[in-house]
Formats: sequence, structure tokens, C-alpha cells
Amino acid sequence: MARFPLTDSGCACGQPHEGFACAEAPRDGTGAEGRLVEETVLRAVFPEATTRRAMIAAFGTGTLLAAIGDVLPLGLAREALAQTPGAPEKPNLKIGFIPITCATPIIMADPMGFYRKHGLNVEVIRTAGWAVIRDRAIAREYDAAHMLSPMPVAMSLGVGVAAPQPWAVAAIENINGQAITLANKHRDKRDPKDWKGFRLAVPFDFSMHNYLLRAYLAEAGLDPDRDVQIRSVPPPEMVANLRADNIDGFLGPDPFNQRAVFDGLGFIHVLTKDFWEGHPCCAFAVPASMPREMPNTFAALMRAIVEATAHADKAENRREVAAAIAGPNYLNQPETVVSQVLTGTYADGLGQVRRVPNRIGFDPYPWHSMAIWILTQMRRWGHLQREVDYAAVAGRVFLALDAGRVMQGMGLAVPASPVRRETIFGREFDPAAAEAYLNSFAIRR
Repeated sequence: MARFPLTDSGCACGQPHEGFACAEAPRDGTGAEGRLVEETVLRAVFPEATTRRAMIAAFGTGTLLAAIGDVLPLGLAREALAQTPGAPEKPNLKIGFIPITCATPIIMADPMGFYRKHGLNVEVIRTAGWAVIRDRAIAREYDAAHMLSPMPVAMSLGVGVAAPQPWAVAAIENINGQAITLANKHRDKRDPKDWKGFRLAVPFDFSMHNYLLRAYLAEAGLDPDRDVQIRSVPPPEMVANLRADNIDGFLGPDPFNQRAVFDGLGFIHVLTKDFWEGHPCCAFAVPASMPREMPNTFAALMRAIVEATAHADKAENRREVAAAIAGPNYLNQPETVVSQVLTGTYADGLGQVRRVPNRIGFDPYPWHSMAIWILTQMRRWGHLQREVDYAAVAGRVFLALDAGRVMQGMGLAVPASPVRRETIFGREFDPAAAEAYLNSFAIRR
């Protein structure tokens, strides 16, 4: 295999990369993986990006690394990364999931062979609701789990549980992929200002659905705790509750938005990607101790999940993936419903066929800025009633370095920093100014 070293202008392979050497480099500790060690060390020694760039500009990367290497044995770190992965310490695993399209990578990795490819025998277990997922995860009945991305944040802080439960987001399962669906009788109430008294469902208190719905209502001037009722309803029960007129609508995951349209019960009011393009939803979660206690198992799981995620993200694979996950062991939905969600060509329940290719996307990178926004919303709505170090919690729970290492090894682009500014409801969210962002809201607890 050809070796492509880094040069001052980038990688000698001639292709641009996000701060790392080309993934085509050999596993000898001097190519992509060696560069990953060096990048990680520089970030650790100079955590402030501005300072880091200034030091590199003044002294050069080589000089800085040589100075650091006098104290920190970079060679040993490179050699460790260069080792051939060992056999998983625990190859037989149980992973709980909720039957929604957000779990696509976790689900498809079973029938499409991604777990087996990496030496794992995984039983994916369909589970009724998020509270059950959480409780079985805490009891270690599941080795890993499909979770809503705010869940490991809340669990790790001891919010909503009897004591802190250190779980981590190893990878983001999906971005976008949610919608607000309303009952057909509300076709003339497309303005949320008209929703006073509505009964609305979300999957769980600690969910992007809850936080996005609350923010959407507040943007319209409604207090989500006083002007409407927000109920937690397991996703598989949302359509039935709409049919029984127990709720007026829901902000929920697919395929249940599309299933409500398919059954003639409701219409898609808005996709959540219109609130925040690229927002996280669900996560692949693991016990925070797993990378330390079972490093080979963790590495194999991450390779399987990241590879499945990358496969699912390609438009040309979406119909194949829909066929693999629609069956009774997984989503248990008509394949046409799942395909409409994954391809983004769908009936909206209002008489139109929409074409939105990025209705749902699959990007495994767990941005720290996502976690910081989640923390601001936990504070905004009274779920978290104490001050926290936003960046420290994000770094502890969202394992961006681990995900980046696996992504880099597969030739996927890795961001230069795990923090970025976001545009949410038309406003810029700067993770470095999270407290000011939180304090800017008139409607809050």
C-alpha cells in the first residue's frame, strides 16, 4: 500500500483532508494514525484553537512535537495505534433499539453483516420505549443501546435517574429525520400560535423532540408548560393515539410521521430539519467504561457502526437499506413507508409529493456543540437545575475523539474541531457563549 506523508500543503496523495493524513497511509504509526496521535497531543497541550494555530505558525508543527516528545513518548502512542486490532473481549453482545428509522445503522448492521464483518455476534433487541431502554442499559442487560442523544447526558449528570449513570455517546446515529405531524382535523391550523390547548406527544422528556418542540412553541410565543400539554408517548404508540384522538399531533421520529400519512390520519406539518439543518437525534450509546474495560470490543463495535452509518448515508443505498430494516424483526412497517422516509420522496398528507433527499441523514460524528446545545435546553426547561461546565460535560459524554479515530481509519472526513457554530431557528448558536444564549430567552423556567 502506498504511503502518503503529510506535507506543508496537506497530504501527498493530492486530496484535501480535514487536518489528518490520508487514510491510505499504512498502519505503521507514521501515516493517518500517527498523525491522529500528533493532532490529539497538540489539542491536549494547546486546547484553545487560536493559541494552537499561533504556536504552529510561530514554531512549526515539527518543532512543537519534538519539544512535546521530550516529555510525552509520542512513539509509544503511535505504536499502540499501529497494532493490529485484537479479538473482541466479549464478541456476543446485546443491543437494545426502538423500531424507528433513527436506529437504521444499528438495525441494518445485523441483516447486512456489518457486525459479523468485525468479529461480533450481536443480538439487536426491539424494545418498547425509552424508559425501558434506559433501565435495561443501567442494569447492563444491554451491552450498548440505541438512545436519544440527550439521554446519556442526563444519565451521566444524574438527571431523571436515582444516581449518576456514566453512559456516553459513541456515535450519532442520525441527523434530521423528525417531523411534526398533526391530525387531519387541524389542516386549517398551520400557525402554532393557534395551538393553545393542543395535546402534543414527544417520545421522551430527555429527547431532541421535546427540546425542539418546546423551542418551536416558544418561538411562536407559547409557553410549552402552560399553553399546551406535552406528553411522553413511545414512538410505536403515536399513530394509535392520533387515531384515538388522544393527541392533536406529535413531534416524533419516522417512520411514524409517514405512517400517519399512509393510514390517512394526519399530515406532515414541518420537518425538523427546517428548524436546525443537521441536528442530532439518536445516538449509539455505550457504558462510559467500555473503551477502557473492553477496548477491542468497543473498537469493533465502532467500526461496525461507523461503516454501517456511512453506507446508509449514500443515496444509492437507501432503497436496499429500507428493504433490510422494514421487516417484522426490525421496524415492522410497510417497505413503501420506510422507503419514502429514507429516499426523501414522500406524500405529505396535504395532497403533495415532496422531494427532500436530506429528510434524514446519517453522520456518526458526535459534535460537542450538539451536547452543549442540549445542556442549554436542559437548563432552560428546568431539567437541569444547577450550573455545569458545558464544555467539560460535552467532552466527557460525546466521544468525538473515538469516533474521529474510526472515521479517519475508514477514509471519512474528520472535523478539525469538535465544536462549531450552529444556526437554530434562524439564530446563531455559539457554544462558547452558551450561558448568554440561554439567558436570551424570554420564555423559560
